[in-house]
Amino acid sequence: MSTTQSERLRGLLEPLIAARDLDLEEIEVTPAGKRRVLRIVVDSDEGVQLDECAALSREASQVLDDSDAMGGAPYTLEVTSPGADRPLTELRHYRRAVGRLIKAQLHEGGELVARITAVDDSGLDLEVPGVKGRKPTARRVSFDEIAKARVELEFSRKPDKTDKRDAQHDEKIDENKEEA
Repeated sequence: MSTTQSERLRGLLEPLIAARDLDLEEIEVTPAGKRRVLRIVVDSDEGVQLDECAALSREASQVLDDSDAMGGAPYTLEVTSPGADRPLTELRHYRRAVGRLIKAQLHEGGELVARITAVDDSGLDLEVPGVKGRKPTARRVSFDEIAKARVELEFSRKPDKTDKRDAQHDEKIDENKEEA
């Protein structure tokens, strides 16, 4: 996608997305046979629901139809959230991942798998799991030390009090029990 087209699409869609209190993470146009696929990736601190993606898709479709930003060739519009294994590239991504396990490649070499316990403007506070029965250790990593990072999927993780999403989920379960 050309820079000009990317800038035009961003200029058209960003106000629409911001009005829904969402962050525009990515705009991507890729060829798909005789058509193109325009993928808009959005996120928020609370995550993105399917209904929100559908409503945004309808609004974006109308705005795109009223402009010539996509040219005359046919295209398919997709509005989606980033997914669980997305790269962590912005400060807001790390803040949203507090309580989650991440895998980071460090500039100095090596790999670090640890749980984010806190985030500030300069880096991360991590809990590195203990090996062979040892206790976890705390570690501070600045953003400058991280070459790339992404959330590690955990399938058998027990809820942790530092994970905001788990705590909110537990509160809703408790409220439902009280109502029953």
